[in-house]
Amino acid sequence: MNDLNKTYTINLSFEEIKLPPFQDILVLAKNSIQGKIGLSKSFELLVPNGFETIDVGNENIETVFVNKNILTKIDKKKVIQILEKNVFPYISEGELISVDFKINISVKNIVLKDF
Repeated sequence: MNDLNKTYTINLSFEEIKLPPFQDILVLAKNSIQGKIGLSKSFELLVPNGFETIDVGNENIETVFVNKNILTKIDKKKVIQILEKNVFPYISEGELISVDFKINISVKNIVLKDF
């Protein structure tokens, strides 16, 4: 073989990742390869006490893992309602879906009176 006529072109990119590889919400559809128990144990090892596991009564969804920081700002019932309306209809059996769930809080019309 004559390697003198070969040219290799390599494109490389990389970025820092955080573990777990999702930060906000992970939706586990029914019949997913990854199981609820295994994922729960993995999260507990990677981010102890960082996520709450919420079982839902949806026909396609088994479990939702929610970052506990989100739950300090908004009730889990409300989070699930938002997901049921805007995310769950687009999830197929067996999928594992990462949801970017950013909350912006603004407070208006604050009035301070002299004490």
